[in-house]
Amino acid sequence: MSVGRTMLCTQEGPLNTISNNKDATQCAVAGRNVFKIFSIEDEEFVERMSLRVGKVNLNLSCTDVAWNPVEDHILASAATNGALVTWNLNKCSKSKQDHIFTDHKRTVNKVSFHPTEAHLLLSGSLDGTIMLFDLRKKEVSSVFRTGTDCVRDVSFSPHHYFTFMATHDNIVDLWDLRRTDKYERQFTAHNGPVFSCDWHPEDKRWIATGGRDKTIKVWDIQYRPYLEHTIQTIASIARIKWRPQRKYHIASCSQVVDFSINVWDVRRPFIPFAAFNEHKDVTTGIAWRHDPHIFLSVSKDSTLYQHVFRDAVRPADTVSPIGLALNIHGDVSHAISDKLESTETAKAGNYQSTKVPSFFRPPSRSELFKSANSQVQVYQNCGSKNNLSMDWFVISAKKYQLSGKPLKDLCEHNAAISEHLKRYDVAQSWHMLKSLYANDTVQIQRTYTMDSTTDYSLRNNQDKGKQRLENHIDYEVEKSTKQVVDNSGASVIQSDSETDMSDYEHEKQLSNIASGLVSAHGDFFFGDGEDDQMGYDYETSSLTDLDKHGQDWTLPNRSGPPANMNGSTSSLNDATEMSDIAQVFPTVETNKETVLLTTNDLADQKRQWDGTQVVVDVLHHYAEKGDVQMSASLLLVLGERIRSHIDEHTQEHWLMSYVDLLGRFQLWSCANDVIKLSNHAAVSILNQQSTVLHTTCDKCGKTLLRSGWLCDKCKSLTNSCCVCHHTVRGMYVWCQGCSHGGHLQHLQEWFSKETKCPTGCGHFCELN
Repeated sequence: MSVGRTMLCTQEGPLNTISNNKDATQCAVAGRNVFKIFSIEDEEFVERMSLRVGKVNLNLSCTDVAWNPVEDHILASAATNGALVTWNLNKCSKSKQDHIFTDHKRTVNKVSFHPTEAHLLLSGSLDGTIMLFDLRKKEVSSVFRTGTDCVRDVSFSPHHYFTFMATHDNIVDLWDLRRTDKYERQFTAHNGPVFSCDWHPEDKRWIATGGRDKTIKVWDIQYRPYLEHTIQTIASIARIKWRPQRKYHIASCSQVVDFSINVWDVRRPFIPFAAFNEHKDVTTGIAWRHDPHIFLSVSKDSTLYQHVFRDAVRPADTVSPIGLALNIHGDVSHAISDKLESTETAKAGNYQSTKVPSFFRPPSRSELFKSANSQVQVYQNCGSKNNLSMDWFVISAKKYQLSGKPLKDLCEHNAAISEHLKRYDVAQSWHMLKSLYANDTVQIQRTYTMDSTTDYSLRNNQDKGKQRLENHIDYEVEKSTKQVVDNSGASVIQSDSETDMSDYEHEKQLSNIASGLVSAHGDFFFGDGEDDQMGYDYETSSLTDLDKHGQDWTLPNRSGPPANMNGSTSSLNDATEMSDIAQVFPTVETNKETVLLTTNDLADQKRQWDGTQVVVDVLHHYAEKGDVQMSASLLLVLGERIRSHIDEHTQEHWLMSYVDLLGRFQLWSCANDVIKLSNHAAVSILNQQSTVLHTTCDKCGKTLLRSGWLCDKCKSLTNSCCVCHHTVRGMYVWCQGCSHGGHLQHLQEWFSKETKCPTGCGHFCELN
C-alpha cells in the first residue's frame, strides 16, 4: 500500500514545468516568475530554497527544468531567451548558478540529462538545433541540425546508451550520439506538430508521442516504426508520461480546453482509466514519484499538486452501458452491453479515497478493468424527410463568403444563405453583426432651412459635373436630377428617365425621415464644393438631441437662391406637406414662411455602447451549442475587430475543430480557405506541412531524397519501365495491383494487345 495523500501548494505565478530528484523526495518547479525547490513530506510541501536570487533577468524565465538522475545536486533549466543554465545546489553562496550556456539563438523548449552519464546534457530549441553539452568542459560537444524551424522535445533513451529521440513539426527522429550529420531513423507520427514524446520505462520497443491532432500514439520501433495503439483525446496534447510499473498505462495533459490529467490504458483508448480534476487551468507538467499510485503536477493556475490514485475519478464507473450515435446521413447505431452491471456491484467497486476518514473507506479496488461484450445494431434512415441530415452544414460551408467584400455585404450574403436554410437564429446573428459593425456612423455635410413658399435653385457645379446625395452611404445621382412637389402633395422625381414616384414611395420616404434614415432619392442636394467644408458624425440614436447641441442656419425669405448653395433646383410649395413632416420628424420646425432644419456637431462623439462583449458571448454561445461552424465563420469575418477579445487557444480550438469537420465531409477546398484566412500561426501552418511526398526504393526500401529514380543507398535505378527497361524520368504509370509500371506510351501499346503484366508476374493489369 502506497503512503501519501492528495495535497497542494500555491505559488506566486503560473508554473511551466516540474522535475523530481533521483529518489523523488524533492521536486523543482519553475515558471516565468517562480523557480523553487520543495521537499515532499507526508502531509505537505516544504519549500527548501528559491533559485530566483540576485539580479532578475530572462535567464530565470524557465520553459523547462531537469534534475540530474546521477548527481542529486545538479539541475538544468531552459530559458525563453535561448539560455541554458546549470545549477549546483551544493554551492555555499546564495546564488546557486553554476554556468550559463548561450549557444542557442532562440527559446530552448526542452532539456534532458543522460540517464547514466551525469555530465551529458541535451537540449532542443526553436532555432531548429539539438545541442549536446559536456558539463565537465562547459562547452557544446555536438550539434544536431534537423533542418526545421523548431524542436519541440528531446529525450535520451533509458535502454540504449547512444540513442535519443527528438520531435519537430509532425516528425519523430531517432539519433545516434556518434553521428551528428543525419538521424538514424525518421518517421511521420502525427497530422500536426508533435509536442511531447516519452520512452517506455520497461519495454525498450515502445515510445509514445502526443500532438496537436488530439491523439496519443504508441509506436513499436524495434525495426521499422509500427503504430501499435492510438488514443483519441478531446484537445491538443501538451505532455505525456508513462506510468511506472504499469506497462499499458500512460498519463497525459492538454494544452487547451481540458484541465484534467488523464491516465489511459492503451488497450481501452476511448475512455480514460482515471482522471484527476483538481487543476483550474491547463496542466503544464507531470512527474511520477517512482510509485504507480502517486504523481506530481503543475499548472498555469499557480498550483503544485500531489495526486493519489485513491482519489482519482474513474470515468468508466459513471459511463452508460448503452450507446447511441448518428452519422452525417441520419443513420442511427445503437449498442448495449450483454451483461449490465448491477447497482450493488457498482457501489462495491468504489475506490478507497484519502479525502474521507479511514473507517468510512470501502476496500481498495483493483486497477484491472474487465472487457465487456456489446451488441451493436445499425438503423438506416429511409425516410423521405431527413431531419438528421447535415446538408445545412455542407451548403453553408460552400456558400458562405468569409472575405473579399465589405463586411456589410458579407453579413447580408451569409444571412440570406441562413434564411434559405431556415436557420433564422443564425441569420439574425449575421444581421446583428451588420448593424453593429457595418453601420457605425454616417456623414452629414450641411443642414439648412428652406422657405416653404419660395423656390430655390440648387444648381450643379459646372467644373465637377456631378452631385452627391448624403445618406447612410455615399450615393451618386445623375446630373439632371431634380425634385418637384406638385400641388397634391405627391413627390415627382424628374430626371433623364422621367421616373415617377408614387404616393406610397412618398409616404415611405417620410417614414424614413422620421426614423432617422434618408431615402436613396433624398430631398436635399448639396453642391460639390460644400461637402468638404464641414463634416459631422451622425448617430441614428441621437436624433432627438440634435437641437440641443447643434447650430441652426435659417435661410432668409428671398426670391433668389441662398448665397452659400450651388446645385439643382428644388421647390417646396405645399405648406400642408411641411406640417405633416413636422409631425413625424420632431427636429423639423415649420411655419407659414420657412422650414427650419437643425443639426449638431457630432464629429467628436463616440459610440456610447460597445457591442463587442455581446458578440464575444454570441461566439461562445454557438461553440457551446455545438455549432463550431458559426463560431469560426464569425471569427473569420470580423477578423481583427474581435480577435483581441478572445483567447488565442480558444480561437485555435474553434478553427481546428471546424477544419476537422470540413475534412470529415471531404470539403477540402473549404478547409483550405479557412486555413488561409485564419491568420493564426498554429492553423495557418496546416497547409504548409507534408507537401512533399517521397517515394522509396523498390529494392532496399530507402527513401529517395535526392532524385526519384536513383537510390543513394544501393545505387540501383528505380522506376524502370517494365517494357523498355529504361529509367522513367517523366510521367510514371504503375499498376496498383502488382506495382509494376513504366512509360505511359509503352504501356498503352502493350495493353492494346495484351492483358497480363509485361514483367511476367501473371497479374491481369488494367489500363484506364
